[in-house]
Amino acid sequence: MGNEWIFVALIALVVIGGSQIPKLARNLGRAQNEFKRGLEEGKSDVDSDADDSKA
Repeated sequence: MGNEWIFVALIALVVIGGSQIPKLARNLGRAQNEFKRGLEEGKSDVDSDADDSKA
């Protein structure tokens, strides 16, 4: 399984270029954090709606 990631990384290096990799990784990390925050917000909204409907 590790070989696939190495292959993908090499292809990304060739396609994107070495100087763009850190910027891309940073943006992917930010997007992942925003996605997680959105999931948590959605979960808390659903939980609060469920609590309201019980009352």
